Amino acid sequence: MNEDKSTAKILKVKPPTDYPPEEGCYLRGNDFSPVAVVVTLNYAREQTPPEIEQLVRVAIEKGAALAGTLQTENIGIEKIVTNIVANPNVRYLILCGIEVAGHYSGDAIKCLLENGIDERRTIVGSKAITPYLFNITLESIERFRKQLRLVNLLNEMNPEVVEKAVWSCYQEEPTKFQNYILHDPGAYPEPAICSKLTWRIKKPQEIEEWEIDDVLKEIGGE
Repeated sequence: MNEDKSTAKILKVKPPTDYPPEEGCYLRGNDFSPVAVVVTLNYAREQTPPEIEQLVRVAIEKGAALAGTLQTENIGIEKIVTNIVANPNVRYLILCGIEVAGHYSGDAIKCLLENGIDERRTIVGSKAITPYLFNITLESIERFRKQLRLVNLLNEMNPEVVEKAVWSCYQEEPTKFQNYILHDPGAYPEPAICSKLTWRIKKPQEIEEWEIDDVLKEIGGE
């Protein structure tokens, strides 16, 4: 007999003790929520405007597991990947805020989810100048892509729209939000990957394209 979806229990898991493993500019909310929110930050960190802080805050208040800002298309994304794969309950990534000039970090994280990386650890199809992911494992990158569905609100700054997106993600029944049908699918059915950045490459923005092969030789395998 098929189980009635209206009464089926949504599976949740307790994140590891050291979750989230990486520090950063984010707030932690409901660990059992299926959604994380990334707000692109087109300013120096110390000049973060109130409207950006508001987006982060309302996302948490509405029920997100994690919400924070993103500036760079390399280490910034690596921290996001590391923290999210440490919590299998997170199944959606809401991307909002104004695109980061020069870095194109919003485009980079979108392309990572859609296309992955190539053999040179470069995000495929990204417009970013240095979309290199040298400090996380291939396993974490692949899990990130399998675990998450992107809700792309890039260039959206309206808190009410972000709130509605977060709310839609944790509904038990399929819920229409813009062009998406969203609901909480429960935890990803594999154990958390809880690790920290290796910091093998601390300044990826200083690496020229022609130097990548040398960097890959230096850092070696996984």
